[in-house]
Amino acid sequence: MELGIGMFGNLGFNQTTGKFNDAGIKLREIIQQIKLMDEVGIDVFAMREHHRPDYAVSSPEMVLAAAASITKNIKLASGVTVLSSSEPVKVYEDFATLDLISDGRAEIFVGRGSFIESFPLYGYSLNDYEQLFEEKLDLLLKINSEENVSWKGKLRSPMDNQTVYPRAKNNGKIPIWRAVGGTPQSVLNAAKLGMPLVVAIIGGMPIQFKSLIDFYKQEYLAAGHAESEMQIAIHSHTFVSDNQNVIEGYFQNYKSQMDRIGATRGWSPYTKMQYEGGRAKDGDLFIGNSNEVTDKINFMKEIFGITRFIGHMDVGAPENDVMMKSIELFGEKVAPEVK
Repeated sequence: MELGIGMFGNLGFNQTTGKFNDAGIKLREIIQQIKLMDEVGIDVFAMREHHRPDYAVSSPEMVLAAAASITKNIKLASGVTVLSSSEPVKVYEDFATLDLISDGRAEIFVGRGSFIESFPLYGYSLNDYEQLFEEKLDLLLKINSEENVSWKGKLRSPMDNQTVYPRAKNNGKIPIWRAVGGTPQSVLNAAKLGMPLVVAIIGGMPIQFKSLIDFYKQEYLAAGHAESEMQIAIHSHTFVSDNQNVIEGYFQNYKSQMDRIGATRGWSPYTKMQYEGGRAKDGDLFIGNSNEVTDKINFMKEIFGITRFIGHMDVGAPENDVMMKSIELFGEKVAPEVK
């Protein structure tokens, strides 16, 4: 069982200036936080890609490379790479470079992404949303397994016995996980390909995802993949503090983030009742003291049989000192108890 932390690089909003906080400060804080994760024994860090004013990170590879130089053990992953609007050759080259810098600690989580700003930004049509991802995943997996690549699709120019360098440390192969929401077809495709699975459980009750994860297990084995190699992770909003006042106060951070995104998606304003319901044992929020968060992760192990849990820990842009304490508790109290 691996314990990880994920971040989106959320920027706080300054009500006085009417602007989001400084991205440079946020990036330096993230590097400081990853260094602490490594020191307290967190297994993996995942950095998300966004192309919006309220997030600091559009290039996870750059952040992960900076972190590679000041860490020793923690795995460094994208969480996720929006593959539909990315170039698979460049994705592999960047992460192979990261893998060599970090001495074999790079991973890639690929997904379609729940935000679509990258499509018009990079010149892609949303009409090709599904096909772009399927083609590019096929190419990325081929590059990951073959040094000399011949490939043909419909939306990208073909490759004819072309080489992609540098090669990653482990015979050129980088662990590539499939990140999904709740779409059965995406889960089925991952199972057939034998890809490790990351399920984002953000909203509702986790038990609702049991049939989806059971479906993955069933189809993974039916496709002939070894049960011993099956890896399943969940990714959920997480925050740890043994100070109840901090947990109470974090509601405002969380609400501000949910309401800002919700305003563009037609959601109702986020309520304290939703927050407390999510924090309950059967809720989707892993927000509470170290014992509460430990118990909830163990509950996820029990109902899903997961091999990895990733806590998304910067929702609502909490202050750096509060984040550092949350990371410390997650590594020094939660992780040992879970393991």
